Amino acid sequence: MALSPLLTLSGGLLPAGDGSAAAQELRYFRIGTGTTAGTYFPIGGLIANAISNPPGSRPCDKGGSCGIPGLIVVAQASNGSVDNVEMLRAGTVEAGFAQADVAYWAYSGTGTFTGKRPFAELRSLGMLYAEAIQVVVRSDGFIDRMADLKGRSISIGEEGSGTLVEARLILDAYGLSETTITPLYLKPGTAADRLAKGELDGFFMVGGYPVAAVSDVAARVPIRLVPLDGEPAARLMRTLRFYIEDEIPANAYPGSAPTPTLSLGAELLTRADRDPELIYGVVRALWHENTRRILADGHPQGRNFDPARAVANVSVPLHPGAERYYREVGLLGSAANEPARDPAGGPSGDKTVR
Repeated sequence: MALSPLLTLSGGLLPAGDGSAAAQELRYFRIGTGTTAGTYFPIGGLIANAISNPPGSRPCDKGGSCGIPGLIVVAQASNGSVDNVEMLRAGTVEAGFAQADVAYWAYSGTGTFTGKRPFAELRSLGMLYAEAIQVVVRSDGFIDRMADLKGRSISIGEEGSGTLVEARLILDAYGLSETTITPLYLKPGTAADRLAKGELDGFFMVGGYPVAAVSDVAARVPIRLVPLDGEPAARLMRTLRFYIEDEIPANAYPGSAPTPTLSLGAELLTRADRDPELIYGVVRALWHENTRRILADGHPQGRNFDPARAVANVSVPLHPGAERYYREVGLLGSAANEPARDPAGGPSGDKTVR
């Protein structure tokens, strides 16, 4: 579906509930998500359906959409975090998902974006949920810990994905690299299929469990998740503030054991030049109780959406429209009594950074 950004199909915007659909302004709002076998794509689809409000929609107070009248939101498949940031930079999507560290590095021109112009126009709509780093192997593959990956064929994610960014960091932390394994750069679904067929020893995946690709392979062959713990994990948490100590629970996938790992926030991002009224309406619809019910019913990670955590540790400044919403509902203090923070956690003069 080829869409022009915020394409207007007809005249002025009418109040919600007006039956004159022909007179309503239709606008498209594209969200860059991820591969269809990951978590971003299904979550993005649920959000798109929940906050789209085309003419003729059931009213919000009757269980229908609580989004902006005339807005049609489209979940667009992509390669993931890095790809979404670059699409935002190019202006080919209105919003996109990204891991917190990827967003910060793009904003500051550091990390994996070293050498590129800092994307200073990048803004956050809030953190949605935490996504876990998962290293998936077959139970019969004699891989119990990270050191056992040495010399094995491992998919570390495709170019443009956040998975590839995290895989490189994790390998380095555990004394490995792309030269000590046989690296492949596959989509999650392809990696899962090849693991099930015995053509691959393991693959990295970053996503809110259960991830479709991992569930698929677990339904075909017994799998194991490799633990990310010990001093290498502790060192990563000390040096990269976006990492969170986590555990993937037992039976997150068929037969899987509880596994220590690292997680990081999944944020919804946009550009600073997007209309504040539009972004305010999108964020308000995102956290409406009707939307939260749809998310909770539609995906296990949807139950973890919590507006109270949405602004606790965002990696880039909030968009003014998003900040207005969070301030109205009491999740941000007043500019007069709340110290500003920069995305790296230090003092800043930018009052939009919390």
